Amino acid sequence: MSDDNSEITGSDEVEVDGTSGFSSNFENADLGDEESNQGLFDDLLSGEPIFENKEVLRPSYTPHELPHRSDQINKMATILVAALRGETPSNILIYGKTGTGKTASAKFVSKELESTSQKYSVPCDVEYINCEVTDTQYRVLAQLANKFIEKNKERIDDRVADLESLLEALEEYDADAERRRADAADSTDRTDEGTASDPFDFVSSEETRTETEKTVSETDISTGDNISDIDATSSDLPLEAGGSSDESSQPPDTSPAENPEPTDTDASDRDEATTESATLPPEHPLESTPFGSRSEVEDRIDELEADKDSFEEVPMTGWPTDRVYSVFFDAVDYDERVVVIMLDEIDKLVEKSGDDTLYNLSRMNSELENSRVSIIGISNDLKFTDFLDPRVKSSLGEEEIVFPPYDANQLRDILKHRSEVAFKGNALSDDVIPLCAAFAAQEHGDARRALDLLRTAGELAERSQAETIIEEHVRQAQDKIELDRVVEVVRTLPTQSKLVLFAIILLEKNGVHSINTGEVFNIYKRLCEEIDADVLTQRRVTDLISELDMLGIVNAVVVSKGRYGRTKEISLSVPLEETEAVLLSDSRLSDIDDIQPFVQARFEN
Repeated sequence: MSDDNSEITGSDEVEVDGTSGFSSNFENADLGDEESNQGLFDDLLSGEPIFENKEVLRPSYTPHELPHRSDQINKMATILVAALRGETPSNILIYGKTGTGKTASAKFVSKELESTSQKYSVPCDVEYINCEVTDTQYRVLAQLANKFIEKNKERIDDRVADLESLLEALEEYDADAERRRADAADSTDRTDEGTASDPFDFVSSEETRTETEKTVSETDISTGDNISDIDATSSDLPLEAGGSSDESSQPPDTSPAENPEPTDTDASDRDEATTESATLPPEHPLESTPFGSRSEVEDRIDELEADKDSFEEVPMTGWPTDRVYSVFFDAVDYDERVVVIMLDEIDKLVEKSGDDTLYNLSRMNSELENSRVSIIGISNDLKFTDFLDPRVKSSLGEEEIVFPPYDANQLRDILKHRSEVAFKGNALSDDVIPLCAAFAAQEHGDARRALDLLRTAGELAERSQAETIIEEHVRQAQDKIELDRVVEVVRTLPTQSKLVLFAIILLEKNGVHSINTGEVFNIYKRLCEEIDADVLTQRRVTDLISELDMLGIVNAVVVSKGRYGRTKEISLSVPLEETEAVLLSDSRLSDIDDIQPFVQARFEN
């Protein structure tokens, strides 16, 4: 017993949860260099994890149940059920602020639609496009075209595989038929050999044939039948079919009319006997198919392979837009199906490239022969349709669904529902979920923000090796998320906007409060000279300040100065030092951190 244990202990293979792991032979490990392993991760791994499944708290996760969105989901399902009948569903526009469950609900319904279409064998495809990333007509059409080309190739492969299976079934059928013919030939040969080997068989056969002919001739005389027909028929029948033993034992003068009529039972017995004695061939593989021969199946395989080779994927750049549209059109119309195209952040697409894409997509059905297209547009901007062409607006906005913001109680239900899957038991204190819901409800009922708060609070608790998430972790998560948002927004700003923001920071560092537009513009010009950037007009700088105000980075309020007109009073809305550090991480701005711009003296009212 001890020998077996020693063999298991010395194995190089470690099995964890039933699966083979990596090699861990510590006997041969070099432990002399202690500096190579300083336990950097050992301490972090020592604590018990709080999360059971962290992905449940991410915005990309689509739950199996969406609390407080059943009305919107049912309305979408009522519209899209037409696709399962082979009809064209109405186009849908979904409105609502960020984090109100628009995308999650639409993805949930589309997943149900695809699974149901497979259940009832109704061809239906749903494609999702994020227009915040794919924001031009070319990219949208190219991405859709390539997706449908890929789907078409997969379906062609499936059909070719089915046809090849049909050819294999034909080969098996032909081989089986050949075996049956060979067996029948062997059986005939054995019968002939047996007949020839019996020296007295011809005597009994002759007597039986004479007796049969005598009976038939007598029957012929009484009934008046054509004897030649009967002879021709009886010569091909076995002896049992020519007459029964009862008929042969009747006296010659017995009239056939006196014989009893055969009953149904007798007829059925004869049918069963005939069926049992005859071996019927199995069903032919092509019987229930549209093909009449093997060559037709092979020709169809060649056609499908040619179709597959003809598909050409669209590059992300380089083609004329009309060519991209043509390839997309052909790819969609290759099969008979209903296509639902989901355009998330559709307002970004309209802002960037106009409504040409929506016009082309909404007018496709008048040209398609095999398929039908329906569009689902998702937008945070309730007024983006004001910029659409009236023709596009009328065809696109056939059905509108509004998602209202969540209140604190609804957010609490959502967080509770997700936390049951995301965390291990007793990982949350009682005040964590209500506090996360309250913070998110203050910001327009954003469920995404509530989930981020809960996940970040769990990460902070796990890093501090706490066993339970408490209120303090939530407050730390609130500060961290705000800072992360600022860092991400500032980091992705254009260079000109960064210069304007940097001018405001320099003014605040020099103690200037209620900064006006003129002061920002003066310092902005100095900064442009330092990095050799183009200087925009003061009117354009004012527009950039308004954009920073919209992003929540600065606070710009229009103040009336009486007869001196109106001006904007500007103040920073984000942490100064952290924002400055993000700006200086830009290589173009990193050399101007020591500038002390001239600040014009002014009299405060």
